[in-house]
Amino acid sequence: MEKAINRQKVLLEHLRPSNSSSHNYESALSAAVCAAGDSSAYHRASVYGDDVPFVNEFCVAELIRTALCKSKRGSFKDTYPDDLLAPVLKALIEKTNLDPSEVGDIVVGSVLAPGSQRASECRMAAFYAGFPWYIYLFEYTVPLRTVNRQCSSGLQAVADVAAAIKAGFYDIGIGAGLESMTANPMAWEGSVNPKVKKFEQAQNCLLPMGITSENVAHRFGVTRQEQDQAAVESHRKAAAATAAGKFKDEIIPVVTKIVDPKTGDEKPVTITVDDGNSSQVSDGAGAVLLMKRSVAMRKGLPILGVFRTFAAVGVDPAIMGVGPAVAIPAAVKAAGLELDDIDLFEINEAFASQYVYCRNKLGLDPEKINVNGGAMAIGHPLGATGARCVATLLHEMKRRGRDCRFGVISMCIGTGMGAAAVFERGDSADELCNARKVETNSLLSKDAR
Repeated sequence: MEKAINRQKVLLEHLRPSNSSSHNYESALSAAVCAAGDSSAYHRASVYGDDVPFVNEFCVAELIRTALCKSKRGSFKDTYPDDLLAPVLKALIEKTNLDPSEVGDIVVGSVLAPGSQRASECRMAAFYAGFPWYIYLFEYTVPLRTVNRQCSSGLQAVADVAAAIKAGFYDIGIGAGLESMTANPMAWEGSVNPKVKKFEQAQNCLLPMGITSENVAHRFGVTRQEQDQAAVESHRKAAAATAAGKFKDEIIPVVTKIVDPKTGDEKPVTITVDDGNSSQVSDGAGAVLLMKRSVAMRKGLPILGVFRTFAAVGVDPAIMGVGPAVAIPAAVKAAGLELDDIDLFEINEAFASQYVYCRNKLGLDPEKINVNGGAMAIGHPLGATGARCVATLLHEMKRRGRDCRFGVISMCIGTGMGAAAVFERGDSADELCNARKVETNSLLSKDAR
C-alpha cells in the first residue's frame, strides 16, 4: 500500500501547475488510501465546494409488482407462472415508454421450479410482454436468464443487473422475481447423497425452515409473546397501508381466471390487491428497471432510487434466519454509512423468531422497519420477494420525501446465508447540476459523454 501511495505522489507532482507556488493546491492534490469505495459518492466534495456526482451511476427508473396471493387457495392458484411475470415486464415498458429493444438483459430470480423449465417460462413471458428477439436480420436483442439464491433471488437479480451496468455491459437492464408456489411446491427431487451425514453443516442445509426458526428462538431466547406481537404488528401495518392505498403505485392489475374446483367453471378476474392475511407460501412477481443515470435523464425518466451496495454472507444453516443481522452491517459499511444513517428497513419476515432476533441484535428502531407490514402479512413468494421489497421500500421513501434518504432491504436465505442492499432515494442523490461544468470532453471516455 505504501508503494502505491508513493506512486500516486509521483503522478500528482506531474499534475501540479507550474505556478503552484501562488496557489494552495495541497488540499486539492494528495495521495491517500481509498477506503470508502465508489458507493460513497455522497461523501465526496471537490475543492470548489460542490458535490461530485457519478455521471454514470446506475439508478432505478421504475419498479412494480403483482399482488401477492396465497398459493393453492388464492387468486393466482390457476395462473401460469409466465402469466404472472409477463404483466410486470409489459407494465415497465408501458409506464416508461421505453423501447424494449434498448434493454440489455433481463435477469429473473426464481427458486422452486426446475431451472431449465423456469428459464423457458421466463423467456416465454418476455415474448408475451413484447420484448423482441431481433430488430433486423442478424441483429439480436434482449436476452434473459434466471438466477437462484433462494429467498434473495429477486434482490440478487437486481444486484446482478446493477453490477452489469456498472461494468459497462449495457446501459439498461431489468431485475425481476417470480414464484408460483402453487405450481412448484417446496420438495426435494431424487435421493440425498449419503455423504451429507458426515458433515454437520451440510446436513443442516436439509433442515426444514420451521426447525431453523425454532433453533433461533431457542438459542437466542426469543419468546413466543415477542413472536406473536411481531406478527400482530405486521398484519396491523399491512392492513393500514392497504386501506390507505399505499400499495396502489407498486401493484399492477393482472387479468387472470379462477377455476371452481368442484364444477370446473372458469371465472375471469382482475387482481389488484394482496390476499388478506396471506400465508408465507405465496404466488407473485415483480420487476425493477435499472439504467445509467445519464440515460434516465436523457429519456426524461424519474430517478426513484440509486442502488448503492449489495452484500451476501454465509451463516450457520441451522440458524439461517440470523442472516440479515450479518448482511445488513456488511452492506451498510460498504456504503460508507452507519446503521443510524438508515431511515427505513425492509427486512423479510420469513419467521417471527428470526425477524425479532435480527431487529434486537442490530438495535433497530421498530418504527423504521417494515412500516407497511412484512411477509408475515403480505406473503413471501420466494423468488419475487426481493423485487417486492425494492418496490415497497422506494415507493415509501418517495412518499416520505426529504426526511428519508437511505433505505435497506434484507432477507435470510435457506441453507444459511443472508443478503442486504442499500438504496438511496432518487432526488436525494447527487444531482448533475451540482457538478462543475467541463468545457471539453475530448479526454473523457465515451461513457462520460
